Amino acid sequence: PDPPGQGDNMAIHFSLEGSSMHVDSDECKKYREREAKLREQEDPDIKVTTDSQTSTTSSGTSTASISTSTVDHTKNQFNFSERASQTFNNPLKSCGVHTEPPPITQYQDEVTQWKIHDSYKSDFLINRSMDKQEGARNISFEDKLATIVLAGETEDNGEGTNTIHSKDMENALKTMERLVNQNAEDEIFQDFKYFEDRADQFRHGEGTLLPLWRFSTNMANRKQVTSLCWNPRYIDMFAVGYGSYDFMRQGAGMLCCFSLKNTSYPEYVISTESGVMCLDFHPQHPSLLAVGCYDGTVLVYDISNGTNKPIYSSSLRSGKHSDPVWQVHWHDNGCISKELNFYSISTDGTVANWTMNKNELKMEPMMHLKLISPTKEDSDEPTLSGLAGGCAFDFNKKLDNLFLVGTEEGCIHECSKAYSGQYIKTFDGHHMGVHTVRWNPFHEDIFISCSADWTVKIWDHKSSQCILHFDLGNAVGDVCWSPFSSTVFAAVTTDGKVHVFDLSQNKREPLCAQKVVKRARLTNAAFNVKDFILIVGDDRGGAHSLKLSPNLRKIATAEAEVNTEEGDEEKEVDNDTIQNSKMMKLLASLGSGRS
Repeated sequence: PDPPGQGDNMAIHFSLEGSSMHVDSDECKKYREREAKLREQEDPDIKVTTDSQTSTTSSGTSTASISTSTVDHTKNQFNFSERASQTFNNPLKSCGVHTEPPPITQYQDEVTQWKIHDSYKSDFLINRSMDKQEGARNISFEDKLATIVLAGETEDNGEGTNTIHSKDMENALKTMERLVNQNAEDEIFQDFKYFEDRADQFRHGEGTLLPLWRFSTNMANRKQVTSLCWNPRYIDMFAVGYGSYDFMRQGAGMLCCFSLKNTSYPEYVISTESGVMCLDFHPQHPSLLAVGCYDGTVLVYDISNGTNKPIYSSSLRSGKHSDPVWQVHWHDNGCISKELNFYSISTDGTVANWTMNKNELKMEPMMHLKLISPTKEDSDEPTLSGLAGGCAFDFNKKLDNLFLVGTEEGCIHECSKAYSGQYIKTFDGHHMGVHTVRWNPFHEDIFISCSADWTVKIWDHKSSQCILHFDLGNAVGDVCWSPFSSTVFAAVTTDGKVHVFDLSQNKREPLCAQKVVKRARLTNAAFNVKDFILIVGDDRGGAHSLKLSPNLRKIATAEAEVNTEEGDEEKEVDNDTIQNSKMMKLLASLGSGRS
């Protein structure tokens, strides 16, 4: 046959050659007799009788044996279908519904700017005054205009409210400002969230800081950043205190609350009569902010009430420091009383406890810092007695009564609230004033200090000598432990550099010493609790946010730091235990004499 062409549309699935004949014809009878003979030859036991044989036997004797033909009833291979497939197909039906067309009315009107304003104004007034009544939204436009007229009369009488200056409008504008700011600085926000420095994979023991934003305001010109503090609940918000370290140029102070969601303008701005030297958020009540000023005044603000006036203020009648307040810190008294309290330290030699009563802020001196001067055995010169100037203090995270005090003379005193008349121990490690002293957040025996003598020292309070000593080449403004690792800390110096150390990787040199600002001195530093962000303040009123590279924020795992004994069941280990074990390994490698 010819090969199939492009125009062939018929496909043959089955073909059989043969012929058809009538059942009652002679040709069909002969065909059946021939088939019967073939069957007898194949199997002689089977006798098949045809129609002609049956007719002759019926006409013969009755004794003749009549054999019936065995017919095999098989399925028709060419015209067969299963019963289950023989379904009934319902006939197609069509259904239609006739409805009346909806009524049509013609309407025309003109839209002007004042009509749009009047409509929005009337909707605002109606929703405000008739929100509990049914059918308030079905009021006609004429009635809305009537309400506008009545509202205008009440506003003339001083009883109305201004929509532009309402609280809802302020919140809407604040949200819009955040959206516009995030769109304008989309690249920086993408870096803040997703950027990772891949170069850290090829440089071991080194890291970098990625500059993100510089937070500042025009109202803080010619003011220095004197303190930084992150909010404990709203992790994107931090407070900045503005004052002056130049004692000959003192003026009014200011504190601003910035947010990472809006980097262009502060969320809250509060002005003070004297320069702000320190501040601290309450750990359980994030809206309470304690502030210490240069003139010795202590203030407490509630930033949620939207006013610039403090809810508590110290005075000469209730108690007051006579010198600048260098640090304030909220601290619990073990739930002895329901009244909130915090502590402050000043260069007048007093560590004070402030209690927030119903009507006033009550001061209670907790300790007077006695001046300790080294005396020689052979010298007959009289020693001067007085009070040491306190510059910094910090409470132990696990031992509530234990706290440290750093003084202008370079001494660090270990004190207790139970023994307020004397020092437990004194550490003579610095030659100039101590700017910061902080306990390690994971290990209760380790603390760090920095001073204007260019040094940062790490101490074990059970030993009188420091276990690690770092010379940074310039006066150190501040030092802080990281909240994610027990061996990582950051220090800022007056040459504008940020030094980040990780003692588990390098015990002698910083992993990063990066210059952040030019022609400015860095004064403060603070780590974010959740994000790997470090903010530093300078003496030109700027707060800089920096993102740590992967090498600067390595977090130890339970498998690497905690070794379980054989046969013990595996237990989940929290991060505090891991970081404590990490610090213990560091102390063992230093040979600090700990068991």
